[in-house]
Amino acid sequence: MRSEVLVENTTNRYTQKISFGDHTLYSDEPKELKGDDKGGTPFELLLSALGSCTSITLSMYAEMKGINLEIISVRLNYIPPNKLDNSPSRITRKIHLEGDFTEEQHQRMLEIADRCPVHKTLRQGVEISSSME
Repeated sequence: MRSEVLVENTTNRYTQKISFGDHTLYSDEPKELKGDDKGGTPFELLLSALGSCTSITLSMYAEMKGINLEIISVRLNYIPPNKLDNSPSRITRKIHLEGDFTEEQHQRMLEIADRCPVHKTLRQGVEISSSME
């Protein structure tokens, strides 16, 4: 499993070049935050990681169990913390599945979605150490 990502600034104000393996994508801020809108915001990329991990986990499970899962869509929203009522940040995740499966299998797949590695990491937290090169 790849686990190293390189993020570099660009000549654009906030645009960041993200490289991993043979892949490149960009992150930026929207124009209303004085960015150039050249890519997803950091929080959109975080949601993308959770959504894609959820979909892949469900695909693997369905394949392993012989479940005909034709369509998986995952819609996510980030809700920032509310300082007024001291509520923490939240992510809502709505999963839509289509295929040939029972209601029991449908409920089981909802449980399996919570087992995707990104979901588990976000729930458990992760220690981050920083240093200068």
